Amino acid sequence: MAANNSQKVSFHAGESKGQAQTKADQMTDKASNAYESTKESCQEAGQQMQAKAQGAADAVKDAIGMNK
Repeated sequence: MAANNSQKVSFHAGESKGQAQTKADQMTDKASNAYESTKESCQEAGQQMQAKAQGAADAVKDAIGMNK
């Protein structure tokens, strides 16, 4: 009987460990996805800022007659 209870405890401990690992993997995936999304947003914002700066520079050049 004691061996049977010990096996049950070991089984449940292993089961809990497996569930915890699955949860950790899911959280890691979510963090990775959040990182990628943030990285893409920052890249897009940087590209927009670069385009606006180029547009402003071109407007200045046009205004002073350097853009020919």
